Amino acid sequence: MEQLQKVPYTYSLYFTNSAAEELSKILVDSTEGKMSRAFIVSSGTEAVEASLKMAVQYYMEMPIPQPQRMNFIARKQSYHGNTLGSLSVGHHLGRRALYEKVLAKNVHHVSQCYPYREMKDGETVEAYVARLAQELEDKFQELGPDTVCAFVAETMTGTTLGCVPALPGYLKAMKEVCERHGALLILDEVMSGMGRTGTLHAWEQEDVVPDLQTMAKGLGAGYAPIAALLVNQHVVDTLTKGTGAFSHSQTYQGHPISCAAACRVQKIIQEDNLLPNVRKMGEYLGQLLHQKFGENSHVGDIRGRGLFWAIEFVQNKETKEPYPPSESVAWAIHKAALKPEYSISLMPGNGGIDGINGDHICFAPPYNCAKEDIEMIVDRAARVVEEVLGK
Repeated sequence: MEQLQKVPYTYSLYFTNSAAEELSKILVDSTEGKMSRAFIVSSGTEAVEASLKMAVQYYMEMPIPQPQRMNFIARKQSYHGNTLGSLSVGHHLGRRALYEKVLAKNVHHVSQCYPYREMKDGETVEAYVARLAQELEDKFQELGPDTVCAFVAETMTGTTLGCVPALPGYLKAMKEVCERHGALLILDEVMSGMGRTGTLHAWEQEDVVPDLQTMAKGLGAGYAPIAALLVNQHVVDTLTKGTGAFSHSQTYQGHPISCAAACRVQKIIQEDNLLPNVRKMGEYLGQLLHQKFGENSHVGDIRGRGLFWAIEFVQNKETKEPYPPSESVAWAIHKAALKPEYSISLMPGNGGIDGINGDHICFAPPYNCAKEDIEMIVDRAARVVEEVLGK
């Protein structure tokens, strides 16, 4: 309300505002000098769209322009938003289907990091990561290394694949491929960022710094529509020496009311020391999920980090055979959980394996949850799963 009384709106093409300036400083400072500018928009989709455009502009404004760099590489079973550009880099087949003919043809996909189903028997983590890095290298070579603009990936997958953390060394290996060929690394932290996985930026746990980073959901905690794109200094330097501006704008970017809300959210996270609680309660959530579901014959995998976890369901624990899509297992669990006797929301996901097969549910408790909350959530979830699938 205070911001509404002071300055409710500014047109960012001509004016800035103190709330946007303050939020930008909070975000940049939170990276401890690793990122240097923030571009504030209204949704995660818009942030991803902005990241794609900034990547293109970066190469167009280099001292020797590289206009041939128009290819993007992303991952299968990913989700990056719902505009045509962001839908193109994503691989959510259900959301792409209706628009397939008009999606960008300069986007190419490589395998996701999905150890539960994609690691071979006897394969080590190091060997699996090396195999994925080689697949990315092969895609660069197939397209022409100097035609690739950026590799786009979720630091930790969201609801499409179901909370799969990157394996140790994976993102570092992917960035090494990008750097070898002069391409950018864009990390999408719309779901996993701003504290959800235990650190403000999920990449802080991965020994890698992106060239461009998107964030959204945890930024404003739902109090106002807001998202942001963080930009590495070397990208800023190139644009500064070029036109001096990002050739992209939207009516409500840097909206003062949304920025004021996000500033307050970020201050509460710091003042109430919530990130240590996310880590502590996240570890407890993981322990309880393994205790309650580890021996369940219908549960294939339990994975996550911080306060972002998922359970993948299977018909056969040994063969990992999924349920038929016609049974809509994840949605059946979601609907059952909404009954008065349970009254919880278990976020459903399907098609995680190949866009058609696969069922999982996600858990994302609030940052300020207590042990009693975690116990209640897991206990009710266990009763819901038993009701729908049995033990």
